[in-house]
Order: sequence, then structure tokens, then C-alpha cells
Amino acid sequence: MTHSRSHGDYAPPHRRRRRGRMTFSTIAALAITAGIAYWGYSTLATDGEADDPQVVNATKELRKFLDAWEAGDARLAGQLTDTPDNAESLITSVMTNLKPSKTEITTGGGDRKAEGEVEVPFTVRMDLPGAGKYTWESRASLRGDDDRWKVEFRTQMVHPQMVPGQTLALKSRERAAILDARGRELQAASLVGVVDAATGKGVSGLQARYDRQLTGGTGAAKSVVVVDRQSGRVVKQLTGTAAKGEPVRTTIDPEVQQAAADALDGVEKNAAIVAVDPSTGNILAVANRPAGMNRALEGRYPPGSTFKVVTAAALLEQGMGPSDRADCPKFAYVNGQRFENQDQFVLPAGSTFRDSFAHSCNTFFVNSRDRLSDTALRDTAAAFGVGGTWDVGTVTYDGSVPVPDNDNHKAASTIGQARVQMSPLVMASIAATVKEGAFKQPVLVPEAVKERHEATARLDAGTVEALRSMMRATVTEGAGEALRGIPGEPHAKTGTAEFGTETPPRTHAWMIGYQGDRNLAWSVLLEDGGSGGSDAGPIAAKFLRSLTG
Repeated sequence: MTHSRSHGDYAPPHRRRRRGRMTFSTIAALAITAGIAYWGYSTLATDGEADDPQVVNATKELRKFLDAWEAGDARLAGQLTDTPDNAESLITSVMTNLKPSKTEITTGGGDRKAEGEVEVPFTVRMDLPGAGKYTWESRASLRGDDDRWKVEFRTQMVHPQMVPGQTLALKSRERAAILDARGRELQAASLVGVVDAATGKGVSGLQARYDRQLTGGTGAAKSVVVVDRQSGRVVKQLTGTAAKGEPVRTTIDPEVQQAAADALDGVEKNAAIVAVDPSTGNILAVANRPAGMNRALEGRYPPGSTFKVVTAAALLEQGMGPSDRADCPKFAYVNGQRFENQDQFVLPAGSTFRDSFAHSCNTFFVNSRDRLSDTALRDTAAAFGVGGTWDVGTVTYDGSVPVPDNDNHKAASTIGQARVQMSPLVMASIAATVKEGAFKQPVLVPEAVKERHEATARLDAGTVEALRSMMRATVTEGAGEALRGIPGEPHAKTGTAEFGTETPPRTHAWMIGYQGDRNLAWSVLLEDGGSGGSDAGPIAAKFLRSLTG
């Protein structure tokens, strides 16, 4: 606190002087004068020795020093002391380490300790990035006579808790680590997120979501400490606490994560891979290229033909079988709107539902819309967990299948267009649901999950078996040929999703699937990437080969 005395307060006995009686008008005038000050400093001393010229002159000289310090001019401040080099060095160190966004130094009333020796209290207030407001009090000694005064520079004057050889610094709270499933520090940048160097707070990803847990509590992310100038060792904590954070444990499998990252190495388009364990819902890998936006978990995209897994499930639930006839013409028309297959391919007469699924025939699915009610796609998607709110342990986009407004929207929805939107995570989970036979909500940070979403519908066992055979046929005889020859019986579905208003339309490339011999389902997205089979397929193949050796 600033030490100040109103005019007429106690003065040391050896310096008390007799004064005549003051009139009321004199007292009033003094009271008014005492209130006239400029920012941070009154030109009038505030204690009982206001008329002591030594106190007044010494305080003015100290004010020059404090103004220079306040402005960050360590060289000028040093020149106003009896040891310029020492003063400049320490003030430079303090200001460089603390990096205050604002500094304010105010003086209190000085005292003459002896002839030619004055002591003046002052208060330093700083706004420190990451540490908030920090205030401390100190005292300065000055020696001189008449109007020639020098600040006696001592380390303790800068801060009373310091001794020579020490300085002030900011210390970030020790953040605990974000760990993978094996207890190692997680390296997936777009998932882990970023810590702001200035404030010490997490600003994205898991670093932001679990900032309090990782740092050990609320409050400032940084504390003010006294450190040894040579070693940098902290010798005294001035603010904050020594609380330690708790690590955040994720389900990421380092082997699967590395395979996903390697599969995206060299990819020039924005891309993402997600892998999940169908039996538990545990998220095994999250890879994004480039790092930054977590498009793998939060992205919103039309899924294109990968959504035909849901549409096929709806048709199967209505009684259609994989061996039923499924014509695949070049075009399908809905109220004057023309739908076509990629490169306008057709399938021969007698083609089956399995064939149209494996080769991703748009026209068959569009023409099958009359078999489905307006709510059928939304209701079937619910069996895959779509439409609920997922408690994963991080931010996710959990998909949307709106009820269509008209027949054209319904037709487009059957092939994953119109207003249908999914994230790569949701599409990986759709593949996982086929593998497992039931929806298991994906989870990244199990300890943080309070209530997993439960699917409000369930697929018939016959539907699940049919979907499995159709996804395997996609690899063995259909558009998923990029995965042929890869061990583990991969099952897949390709997707080429149109977006934007250009003609011809631009497309995202998708491939989703699962391994028949292990608990692994996955999704690959290549933004503005062309074709699912020919562009996303090779990335998926590279990912799986890394895991099968």
C-alpha cells in the first residue's frame, strides 16, 4: 500500500517544528491544493515534511528514475542512480522477463533519515500477460544536498523479496501431458491443440478443453517468481500456486495413429483419416492434413455415396434383398432434374442390389426412393447414432439427416447429397456399426464422458449381414478395387460427393470401411479430391498396408 500522511500528521520528534495557528481559510486552501496531482505523482510531498526542501528535491529526482523505469528506458533509469550499469542490467532483465502490457509506479511521502539522506516509498503496478495484475511496494534511498540527488540503487529496491544475483520472471504452470492409450505423450497436433505462449493458456483442441485439468486449477496461467540470474532456477514464488495438473488420457493407439499420419504424408489436398474400434467405440486415430482445423472430428461435409450404407440399410429393412434385381440406367429424372452415375456408367440388365451398391449406382438409389417414407433415412440413420448428441470428450460434429422438403431433396438424400451432412468421425462410426452389428458411440477421453449416446433404433440382424456382404463386394468386385489384395478382408464403401455451384461440380472423395479380421473401422476424406475409388481409395490402401505389414 502507498504510505501517505495528510498535512499535519505525525512528524519525527527531532524534526517537529512549531507552527502558528492556521485559520479555517488556510486549512481549506491546503486541502484543495493537496488534491491537485498528475498521473501517478503529486508535486507536493504528502507527509508532514512537505516543506522540507531535501525531501521535495529528492522525490523529484526519484520521480525521474521511476518515470524512466515505467517507460521501459532502463538506460536512462540507470544513469539516474549511483551504479548505472547494475541498475540498467537489472531493470532490463525484469522488464524483459515480465513483459508488462502496462506499468504504473506511484510514490508516497518521503522522510529525511539524516542530513542529505531521504527515503521515499513507492508502489509498482503491472499488467502481466498470463499472470494478471501484480502490485508490490518498495522504498528508495537517495543521497545528496540541495538540488543534487542520486538514487542509491540496490536489488531490494526493485523488489524487496530479491537479493543481489536475482531477478523477476514469469513461470508458466507446469502443464500435465495429453497421453495416448499406452501412456505416451500424444503427438497428433490438430487433436492436441495449441497453448498460447504469451498467456500460457490452451487455445485450441484438447489443450483448450482440458486447460484447467492440465494446469491444476483456475486462475492465472502464469505466476511471478524470483529466479537466480545465472541458472534461471526459481528461488521464490511470489504469486499463484504450485498446483500440478493431471494428464488427459485418450484412446489414441500410437500404431494406428502413425499409420494414419503416414497415409496422409505427401497429400496436397486437405484430408482427414479417423479410425475407431467397433467393439468399444474407442477412437484409435485422428489425422488431419494440414494440421490446424480438426476436420476429422468437426468437419461438415456431404458424404456422397458412402451414405448409401444408410440408404441400403433402409431398403433392406423394408424387405429388399441383396440378390434382388436393381436396374442401373445411365440417367434418372425427378421433376425435370437429371441424376447420373459417375462418368455416366450403366450396369447390365439383371444386375442386383449388391451390384448397384458395390459399383455405387446413383440412378438405382434415386429410383428406389419411392420404397421409402419421407422419414425413413432419418430413422435408419438413428440406428447408426446419427441425430443424437455424442459425448466424446472433445468437440465433434455428429451428423444430420433432415427430413426432405420435396421429392428432389429425397432423391438427392438417398445418395448422400441435398442437406445430408457428416463428419469423417461419423462415417467411420457408420462402418463400425456394420462391423459390430450395433452402434457404439465413439469416445476419445473416457474419463470425461458422462453419458454416451445410445442409438434410438437398432438394425435387424439380417440387415447387418447383408450390409457386410455388400461392403465386401465393393472391394472384391466394385469401386473399392484399391483395397484388393490387402490382408484382413477389408470391407468398404466409396463416395464422390458434389459440392458448390460450379459446372461441372467439384467433388469430395470418400472411402469408409472396416477390417474383417480385427476391430478397426475407418474413414478417409479428401477435400475437393475427385473420386472416392480412384483418389481416396489409394490413401485408405496405404493406411491399411501400414497396419498389416
